[in-house]
Amino acid sequence: MEMSKLKLAVVGPGLIGKKHIDLILRHPQCELAAIVAPKTEENIEISKGLNTPLFGDLNAMFELLSVSGVIVSSPNIFHVRQASECINRNIPVLVEKPIAHSYEEGLALMNLVEKNKGKLLVGHHRTYSSIIRVAQKIIQEGRLGQIVAVMGSALFFKPDQYFRDSPWRTEAGGGPILINLIHEIGNLRALCGEISSVQAMTSNKVRHFPVEDTAAINFRFESGALGTFILSDTASSARSWEQTAGENLSYPNYQDEDCYTVSGTNGSLAIPSMRLKYFGHDEEKSWWKPFLEEQISYERRDPLEEQLNHFINVIKGNELPQVTAFDGLQNLKIIEAIYESAEQEKVISVQ
Repeated sequence: MEMSKLKLAVVGPGLIGKKHIDLILRHPQCELAAIVAPKTEENIEISKGLNTPLFGDLNAMFELLSVSGVIVSSPNIFHVRQASECINRNIPVLVEKPIAHSYEEGLALMNLVEKNKGKLLVGHHRTYSSIIRVAQKIIQEGRLGQIVAVMGSALFFKPDQYFRDSPWRTEAGGGPILINLIHEIGNLRALCGEISSVQAMTSNKVRHFPVEDTAAINFRFESGALGTFILSDTASSARSWEQTAGENLSYPNYQDEDCYTVSGTNGSLAIPSMRLKYFGHDEEKSWWKPFLEEQISYERRDPLEEQLNHFINVIKGNELPQVTAFDGLQNLKIIEAIYESAEQEKVISVQ
């Protein structure tokens, strides 16, 4: 007897929303039950093309349909309200990053989830990357020794059309810190643990928008490790996750580049090329001594597809959310600390 499919609704059929829709349509355990979005001409056409009902808001959908789960991929300012509507109705929800438009809003949502024992998953999809998981395993096994430092970069060039399509990206909250760096914060926490303080500088001297186009950030981790990260959406460079990981086929892939290097007392790991350099167990450590070298292999998978698989298991009660409201809130808290540090020109504690 064929099992009934989970009925999922997608809020916001934008760039990432369309990706979620495509994954749902291709998944054997799911069906697209509804789209929730303003009833613009474009959204009506999307609805007709998918032969899926379009609702102007979540409450209107809930009154007419019974759904198994909701994916919220609307603009950031709506995340908390729409996720809260799901939690209040005991509907599992996957809310795209950032979890909220502000830390205070996100904290209220986290408290609501805890109070209602709700099922909420935050869309930091790189958590499910096979690259991150293999790197975590190497670090947790102690092959690098005590982690000392991490260097990272997200250097890429966004075309002018990117800003013409969505003018809000030229204003506060639309820059690469909130849109792009929040992914990197999740990666850095996954690899090196919690971040205790940040120090940042920003610049907008290329595009001259009110929002930053470049940032340099220092991190102190609770373990005592230090990190540095350079971010820019005006840099003609391939040293970004999208261009090196090869997980999103929309981007060209440069396998000779890396965007992270994690270094410990016994070795270092370049990510995502997964080139490991280390000292032998009984070998004297010295910069005069050659490293042993190893190419770590892994099976590449689409992290967004893996995230959907996990969301299905959360809905069914087989798994607990891997990226909780707390995780989403912690990533946002660090982003807000980075903004504060750049504005005040001082080190900001994340405690």
